[in-house]
Amino acid sequence: MSHPWFAAFLEAQQAERGAARNTIESYARDLRDFADHLMRRGGAVPEATRADIEDYLAALAADGRAPATRARRLSAIRGFYRFAFTEGLRGDDPAALIAGPSQGRHLPATLSEGDVEALLGAAAETGATHGERLRNTCLMEMLYATGLRVSELVSLPVAAARGDPRMLFVRGKGGRERMVPLSDPARAALSDWLACRYAREAEAARKGATASPFLFPSRAKAGHLTRTQFFLLVKGFAARAGIDPAHVSPHTLRHAFATHLLANGADLRAIQTLLGHADVATTEIYTHVLEERLRQIVLTRHPLSR
Repeated sequence: MSHPWFAAFLEAQQAERGAARNTIESYARDLRDFADHLMRRGGAVPEATRADIEDYLAALAADGRAPATRARRLSAIRGFYRFAFTEGLRGDDPAALIAGPSQGRHLPATLSEGDVEALLGAAAETGATHGERLRNTCLMEMLYATGLRVSELVSLPVAAARGDPRMLFVRGKGGRERMVPLSDPARAALSDWLACRYAREAEAARKGATASPFLFPSRAKAGHLTRTQFFLLVKGFAARAGIDPAHVSPHTLRHAFATHLLANGADLRAIQTLLGHADVATTEIYTHVLEERLRQIVLTRHPLSR
């Protein structure tokens, strides 16, 4: 069940904060679930109290929902009731003082430089046609060279990649814009893919087809390779490289990009800029990843640890 206030809240998130479509859809799902919970207990969104919200969070915990899921649901509810209070829809904010569940420190999964090399090699060998292999190589080289979010990578406009660029202009999360540099291998892979792509489009144009505006076009509704399609491709690359696919995803390559930069002396602020993080606190998680890897090296390699 939805509520008319939800639509106004979601529109405000999109218009005022530039929230991404995936974020809006996630908010909508979480708020509908909350509204359904209230309705089953004879309550309603406009009159919900702090006790109602805490009861919902307790029900999620009883259902075995992870702390991260409960924290995300509470974040949506907090944002919604803050909006309702600010807009004068309610005279109070029932979620303002509710503490979220403790999530502990979760370190992102990453890959060694050897693992990344193996994945890049597998991508170059995967594909039914020469064109698919060039596209797969370009996707992986660009992902590791830039640390782009998967949604940013698959939706790149072809205009951003023309002219052998050394930097890519990216519009990321929340509408924030940034420039990211391309490595020499990524530029070479991009050049090879563009040459193949242009040849295909020239052939298609002779048959009356319209050129795609995306760097990685697809027959999907979005017009470009989807997040799910790329996710499955990366799982296939991992299997071919002899790496457990359960431990590899496009986001793992983003983590590897940041961790390897930090391990080789890059400044944390520079990594923040490259990743498109609004707050350096988000980027600081990679210092913990590096600390954990160094600790493991000492525990397994130092003579006195044996």
